[in-house]
Amino acid sequence: MFRSAHLNFYIGVILTSLVSRIFFVGLLSIQDGGRFLVGVYSWISSFGGEKPDTSYFPSRRKFLSVSAALVGAIPLFSMIYGITKGKYNFKVNTVKLAFKDLPKSFDGFKIVQISDIHAGSLDNKDKFEKGIAIVNAQNPDLIVFTGDMINSQKEEVDPWIESIAKLSAKYGKYAVTGNHDYYGLYDLESEEEKDAYMQAFFEKFPEMGFQLLNNRNEKISLGAESISIVGVENWGQAGWSPKHGDIEKAMSGVEDDAFTVMLTHDPTHWDAQILPHKKHVHLSMCGHTHGYQFGIKMPGFKWSPAQYAYPRWMGLYEENSQYLYVNTGFGFLAFPGRVGIWPEISVFELSCVG
Repeated sequence: MFRSAHLNFYIGVILTSLVSRIFFVGLLSIQDGGRFLVGVYSWISSFGGEKPDTSYFPSRRKFLSVSAALVGAIPLFSMIYGITKGKYNFKVNTVKLAFKDLPKSFDGFKIVQISDIHAGSLDNKDKFEKGIAIVNAQNPDLIVFTGDMINSQKEEVDPWIESIAKLSAKYGKYAVTGNHDYYGLYDLESEEEKDAYMQAFFEKFPEMGFQLLNNRNEKISLGAESISIVGVENWGQAGWSPKHGDIEKAMSGVEDDAFTVMLTHDPTHWDAQILPHKKHVHLSMCGHTHGYQFGIKMPGFKWSPAQYAYPRWMGLYEENSQYLYVNTGFGFLAFPGRVGIWPEISVFELSCVG
């Protein structure tokens, strides 16, 4: 199920045209609203005059009309770039974190996170594999994937399994599932069909070289020391989000003083269940938001419509000496492009302090 690049381009052009028209018409409407008010005032004022003027509404000002056209061109050209170049404009974001209780053997340990591949939307194998090569170039000790391998059907990932399998890390690759990974169940009626579908999907992860950490944990050992990698199946606060996550099951067997990294998908899980959990989770990684694939990111400032839906929508957050990182995704969904919020490869460099 390899989506045509031409289909993605046509979808992108239609959405781009729509957004540009909204900007253009919106600005003209502001001007026309003022013209309407002036016209009504002129019409009312004309009563009682000997020769009422019938030209009540002033003409549009050329400067404002031209300005509206220029403003409308900004999303037009930005979105065209987004659908032709931006969706594969992979960016590496390095996050350096120091901990007092990180085992000394893990000083300098490097974890690379990717998320939200959405294989059903991908349309260019060469560009996708350039992103895979960038991940490998980080020389990761560990690679983690935090959900949404597909859009809705398990077969969508089949053309990409060989490419994803090229990801390489010294101490392995771990993954959890996201909300889209369960959407193929909606067309199935019996529990037997659903179980068979998910089992067939889960079996694709070893083919890609990933250990699936759905509601379970593993230890990464270096000599006599270790850290715990915990994975939780998708869990989100929204009513429509499939809630298969079981944090208690996932944390079972994790020592109270273990240095813990948690893989989840939806950032709302952090506030709802991870922060208040009795066991301390040092670093949680998730995805899900994509940063809405549209916004502005620069030093000291970030903005996206995503922030109005998700309080924690991109980047690093810290509370009670616990960290959450929200990755904006490796792929794309719906709008076949990215503007300002580029596909992300997150690199975590862990170090000891004290």
